[in-house]
Amino acid sequence: MRILITGITGFVGSHLAEYILSLNEGHEIYGLCRWRSPRDNLVNIHNKVSLLEADICDLSALIRQIKTIKPDIIFHLAAQSYVLTSFNSPVHTLWTNAIGTTNLLEAVRIVEIDPVMHICSSSEVYGQVTKEDVPIKETCPLRPASPYAVSKVAEDMVAYQYWLSYGIKTIRTRMFTHTGPRRGDVFVMSAFTKQVAAAELNLKDSVIRVGNLKSVRTFCDVRDAVKAYWILVNKCKPGEVYNIGGNRTMTVGEALDIVLSFSKKKFEIKVDPQLLRPSDVTLQIPCIDKFRNDTGWEPEVPLKETLKDMLDYWKDQLSRCPWKALTVSK
Repeated sequence: MRILITGITGFVGSHLAEYILSLNEGHEIYGLCRWRSPRDNLVNIHNKVSLLEADICDLSALIRQIKTIKPDIIFHLAAQSYVLTSFNSPVHTLWTNAIGTTNLLEAVRIVEIDPVMHICSSSEVYGQVTKEDVPIKETCPLRPASPYAVSKVAEDMVAYQYWLSYGIKTIRTRMFTHTGPRRGDVFVMSAFTKQVAAAELNLKDSVIRVGNLKSVRTFCDVRDAVKAYWILVNKCKPGEVYNIGGNRTMTVGEALDIVLSFSKKKFEIKVDPQLLRPSDVTLQIPCIDKFRNDTGWEPEVPLKETLKDMLDYWKDQLSRCPWKALTVSK
């Protein structure tokens, strides 16, 4: 099959491409990326995938590339994905995520192909839930609390609309907190593991800058997430929406304690006001019964292993490129 991954150079996209290749089923993998997108995450598979230059905000480019490859499956992962940035750049976030997704759906409609399309929404669409809403089901009301969340509501709904209106086979996921090696250092667990790695390599002081440590999250490893995405497009029905998430729930502070347990150094914890959101989502515990019942998928990678792998990843990155320690989030 011909498989198109938007955002293939990113965190999840690169892991997904690696996983599909590891199946050794002969699939052709194409990835959309912008000319300036870093290729670091594809270093192990760069000669096994075909990269196509296109921005999801450019409809004509999408039409041209989709007409050329005619994919059987599309994983739409490209997005402005950082919540805090969305408060500073709401228009860019909405344009990329909402209009970009609409462009992709329009390109598929115009070219008149019939792929299965995974549209990656987000658990952020649920916003700040009450204790009565937990664990969060797909039927929970959408209460977006950031421009990013608003953009993901739009992406989610336009994918559903194209299924209803044109029969385009979209399947939506609302992925809860997922992390792992290659996660951008603006995201919480990657920021923590990078700061610890930098301190252990004597590239920075032994201070961990943090935001809200009391937020409750259910963690999932990215390698479990991409397996779920592959199962999704092979087993699930178009038009459906699924929560996907891990099985380890704790506060962000408790997860930080696990990271710190890997180090012999003593760290000072400092709350950085710049890392606090104007409106926060502090309770995210998913109900994944619908996806589990339809597919049999279960998360497998323990959180401790995930976090250790992330710390090792950053030690390797900073050992080879010490200057990257200068970009530790503050």
